[in-house]
Amino acid sequence: MNDASKFGFGTKAIHAGQEPDPSTGAIMTPIYQTSTYVQESPGTHKGYAYARGKNPTRVALEKCIAALEGAEYGLCFSSGMGAMDAVCKLLRPGDEVITGDDLYGGSYRMFTKIFANYGIKFHFVSMTNAENIRKYINANTKLIWVETPTNPTMQIIDLAACAEIAKENKLILAVDNTFASPYLQNPIALGADIVMHSVTKYLGGHSDVVMGALVTSNKDLYDQLAFILNSCGANPGPMDSFLVLRGIKTLHVRMDRHCSNGRKIAEYLKTHPRIEKIYWPGFTDHPNHEIAKKQMKDFGGMISIVLKGADLEETFRIASSFNVFSLAESLGGVESLINHPATMTHASIPKEERERAGVVDNLLRLSVGIEDVDDLLADLKRALG
Repeated sequence: MNDASKFGFGTKAIHAGQEPDPSTGAIMTPIYQTSTYVQESPGTHKGYAYARGKNPTRVALEKCIAALEGAEYGLCFSSGMGAMDAVCKLLRPGDEVITGDDLYGGSYRMFTKIFANYGIKFHFVSMTNAENIRKYINANTKLIWVETPTNPTMQIIDLAACAEIAKENKLILAVDNTFASPYLQNPIALGADIVMHSVTKYLGGHSDVVMGALVTSNKDLYDQLAFILNSCGANPGPMDSFLVLRGIKTLHVRMDRHCSNGRKIAEYLKTHPRIEKIYWPGFTDHPNHEIAKKQMKDFGGMISIVLKGADLEETFRIASSFNVFSLAESLGGVESLINHPATMTHASIPKEERERAGVVDNLLRLSVGIEDVDDLLADLKRALG
């Protein structure tokens, strides 16, 4: 598909970046399981010399993800953390980053345990009012890193406002769009410079691939990030690229079901006597709900709940008692998952900081899958009592 921009999302999900194989007519992009490419004479390769730099299966996927995000360029990495690592490598000692006070635990760990050791300073601040970012900007600030919705308290950050602040101060705005997926939210259109995905989640969608991606429409940023990817080697293999290309073909269909199931489950849990608090941006009383309505197509299938009066033992008992929901890390697959962030995905964050952000010991995070919603509701009813 040469000009994906004129097509709708579902058409792009199925066709963008992909053409029938010229040698056989195969409709699916082949798995180019090769580490190197033959050259007729030294330096005469046609863009492919060594697979760490480029692989045709991966290139097709990169073009597809870029098209879904409305961006010019895409890069795929061996994990979401590998993609984040590349963004951080744009920085130099003495640079400063402003980011949110509710982040995926792996992001917090990378910032504080890896890149802080290289003289990069991170400010973890409330971003629910984007104007708060201005207080932390100084001559050393280079990057604003945003998650929205956040993991796990579903904070909604105003991306257009963040982009305005970034542009005024000549900063890079990078957005982790994993929870929303390109189907629900497109940060590039709202002014972001870089969008990151843990492709492992909704883009892959079947809990069988670990991968990350970056997209941008800034050629200079793309060139720098592509150089980092090739130099540092966090590239995914062709089989994983093929699996994600296949998964993306149903992204729009899956996301519609994630959203509709998520809505029904959130509405059920909101009035449940065992629930003290629920986080889901589709509720009118959710902080920044109006911003979510403006910048998202729908509200997604991620929900977090705080169990009323439950200690850690009781929280563990409930988390382990489901039949349809599976207790596991990760999210965004076709199957429903339940997670205890304090001891699983966010265990690397000190308890005091976790609790200040709302990640208390009796909080559970649900990734609502695409099963029959009545079965999911019955499972919740039985487990919660």
